[in-house]
Amino acid sequence: MAEVRTLVKRSDKVSFFGNTSDGGEVFNRMRGFTTLSGSKNPSEYSRQYVDEEFETTDVTGYSPSIDFGFDQYKNDPVHDEMVEILDDEKTGTEARRNIVTVDFSQPTEDGGYRATKREYAIIGDSEGDSMDAYTYSGTFRSTGSRIKGVATLNEDSSVATFTADTAI
Repeated sequence: MAEVRTLVKRSDKVSFFGNTSDGGEVFNRMRGFTTLSGSKNPSEYSRQYVDEEFETTDVTGYSPSIDFGFDQYKNDPVHDEMVEILDDEKTGTEARRNIVTVDFSQPTEDGGYRATKREYAIIGDSEGDSMDAYTYSGTFRSTGSRIKGVATLNEDSSVATFTADTAI
């Protein structure tokens, strides 16, 4: 009997933003985003050897990024912190935050979900492009390696807690 395939929906992979405005780090659900599209941005090493008629390519690294766009909402902790970063044109470490991506299609035995965490620089691009809502757009660019782990959520799935996998 053939195994049943199940479609993974876009809404099964949800991101949580590492807010730091209260002194610690709380991962709040990223609501109101119209775009969260990831790119791997691989670095390649290509060459052609003299004894071969084709080119050989190897991947030598990655520079992942996520294009974002959101409709600004008042009293949203993610929007509040991102708008402050973008409007105040913050740079360096002041414009970096962790993002946890939770995969609801991969539950764990302990009631959590497989997840990854990575630090990104928040790079603003444009704002105010819509007549219906005030919008912001830009790119999150990775600043380090991805950390695999498990996320657990509060009762209404608005806050995530991330626990990194331990090395075996």
